[in-house]
Amino acid sequence: MSGPDAARSAPPRVGVVVLTMGTRPDDLARGIRSILDQQGVVTDVVCVGNGWDPATAAPSLPAGVKTLHLPENLGIPAGRNRGVPLVTGEALFFLDDDAFLPSETFLADGCRTLAERPEIGLLQPRVVDPTGSVSPRRWIPRIRKGDPAHSSNVFSCWEGAVLMPRAVFDATGGWADPFFYAHEGIELAWRVWDTGHVAWYAGDLEAGHPVIDPARHAYYYRLNARNRVWLARRNLPAVLVPFYVGSWTAIQVLRWARQPAALKAWFAGWRAGWREHPGERRPMRWRTVWRMTLAGRPPVV
Repeated sequence: MSGPDAARSAPPRVGVVVLTMGTRPDDLARGIRSILDQQGVVTDVVCVGNGWDPATAAPSLPAGVKTLHLPENLGIPAGRNRGVPLVTGEALFFLDDDAFLPSETFLADGCRTLAERPEIGLLQPRVVDPTGSVSPRRWIPRIRKGDPAHSSNVFSCWEGAVLMPRAVFDATGGWADPFFYAHEGIELAWRVWDTGHVAWYAGDLEAGHPVIDPARHAYYYRLNARNRVWLARRNLPAVLVPFYVGSWTAIQVLRWARQPAALKAWFAGWRAGWREHPGERRPMRWRTVWRMTLAGRPPVV
């Protein structure tokens, strides 16, 4: 078989970027194995060590898995971005080292969805704790959470397992390098919408991930606030910036009114968000604002 028919029958090629700091070797091994066990796709995998050399992993990583050593921890989004040039494939899949794919057909099923629905520019699966713990509501990135198995358009994503057409990822400019941690999934989803595509929550696809409190990081509150301001400054038309930041400021004050230490740290980050340079500014088109509004989430909330 040759020509167009052969191209249609060829399995999808997926470039996979696995990000790790080397602190969870068992979880890392489980995640990589779940990628290598995928059926119906051809995978090209790189393990990116953020401040750690994956080539020194014990036990060694499986044959065929590339490694990239970043001597300094550049942060989560920058680490993912550094892995992209090292893999090939018409689709990209990003996996954190504490996540894994329970189904051996996850990538094939996800690529089939992308092929059948070319308007989808980002796909996030439903996330389930393998121990049976109740999944946090934040893993369903929509205002009305509803049934976790229900699929829908979304305007942010949980970043631990994300599948995208490579052309769309390139058009967005990639993950937000300066963010280091927090809210890079919102920016990526917004920029997907700005390419004319949609971000999609696939409730019929499943990724595994343990329930972990994000506030365990000392920098959680500060970066949460700083990046919320940066998100607006980098991506919104100027007139919408104060509305978005103002609405989230009110939400956080109400949410943490009884946690003065959390609010103090949050407002320190809020001030840094205005003082510090957020990096590249790419304000979304008003057409995108309108599309997002019609789809149920104007970018001011």
